Amino acid sequence: MIKLAFQIPTPSLEISGSAMRFPVRRIFCVGRNYGEHAKEFGNDERDPPFFFNKPADAIAPSGSTLLYPPQTHDLHHEAELVVAIGKGGSNINTTEAPSHIFGFAAGNDLTRRDLQAVAKSQRRPWDMSKGFDDSAIIGPILQRQHMPDDASIRCLVGAELRQSGHIWQMTWPIADVIAALSSYVALAPGDLIMTGTPAGVGPVAPGETCIVEIDGLIPAVFTYAA
Repeated sequence: MIKLAFQIPTPSLEISGSAMRFPVRRIFCVGRNYGEHAKEFGNDERDPPFFFNKPADAIAPSGSTLLYPPQTHDLHHEAELVVAIGKGGSNINTTEAPSHIFGFAAGNDLTRRDLQAVAKSQRRPWDMSKGFDDSAIIGPILQRQHMPDDASIRCLVGAELRQSGHIWQMTWPIADVIAALSSYVALAPGDLIMTGTPAGVGPVAPGETCIVEIDGLIPAVFTYAA
């Protein structure tokens, strides 16, 4: 038996309607997977999917009140559908992809946009703009293997609607994203995939509450302390 020098908590998410929790292994994020969002940052919406990571312990559960992150003056919301993987595999084809899905959740890929802009200009990694503490707000997981294409996704800051779109607007649908990602790494149970954000990303300030709503899922909500 292996003896560890100390114990590390396992990040996990609530499973809707269950006393069990979903242990989180890795968080993968898809960049620019909605055409209008790609274009609002001057990118080609036809580009193939690319991926970056957040650490598993970047998760903050829905309902959290958080401190505004350090080293930024331009913190942005990004409303996203989150796919929870329940069965692993490599080189998964699109027809088999749904069988690897455990469920779905609403999520918010928080981004230190000013740090990201500097990283882009200097051709450096995005890690400190994307993978900081409490940068992944994720609601409870609903166990299902499909999401309706007409499901809408919205983000509100206070009472203001900032983002509004539909799942069918993804440049690369969920099955294609799973297939593409599994060609780079072997997916495993406990992996999460944040599938990209519609146009309309913008700032969240101290004292404000941000809500991500996706039809059929429990919202992902957080507030920055004043």
